[in-house]
Amino acid sequence: MKTLVICSGGLDSVSLAHKVAAEQTLTGLVSFDYGQRHSKELGFAAACAQRLGVPHQIIDIRDVGRQLSGSALTDDVAVPDGHYAEESMRITVVPNRNAIMLAIAYGVAAAQQADAVAVAVHGGDHFIYPDCRPGFIDAFAAMQNLALDGYANVQLYAPFVHATKADIVTEGALHDTPFEQTWSCYKGGEVHCGRCGTCVERREAFDLARQEDPTPYADADFWRTAVQARSA
Repeated sequence: MKTLVICSGGLDSVSLAHKVAAEQTLTGLVSFDYGQRHSKELGFAAACAQRLGVPHQIIDIRDVGRQLSGSALTDDVAVPDGHYAEESMRITVVPNRNAIMLAIAYGVAAAQQADAVAVAVHGGDHFIYPDCRPGFIDAFAAMQNLALDGYANVQLYAPFVHATKADIVTEGALHDTPFEQTWSCYKGGEVHCGRCGTCVERREAFDLARQEDPTPYADADFWRTAVQARSA
């Protein structure tokens, strides 16, 4: 199956790219510049494509992103610290982001005669992000089947949609994903901050998967406090 992977440069999507490269025919990576808080992650996506020997496209949708205001990922709004599943993390929602990116990726895949678009949404995203839930994935795939009826047959490949972040770390390790060459932090500093929701989730995932985390964090211990506070 010839598959185009949506890759942000984060741990999930880079692990997915390595999985597809090992199990299918990876045709390329597509990333999106939507005016996110920092574009550092896009460099990690480019490095992944180079490592896997496939083309990498960065599609500029900043004009669209400017209309999706109110998120800590696009506006001058503080990124909250704490566990990924805290109610405060809703400020990181970018409305309809995945639907927009997937629609574009489907068009690219159809034009390139690819068989599938792969996306790395996972079970840990369900609490905060409605466009990461299984219902959305199923409905979007059905919609695209109608949108491309008679022109192309493109599947939506979302192998992590019921998986945890720890499952992704385990899967990524199986395919020799270089985790140190991925970027998760929402704050975009010199190293991962260790305090934002994605940093806490990342560090917790390595611990649950019993895999060594090669990531340097500015605050390497905060994740334990955040996890304990969430469990209390």
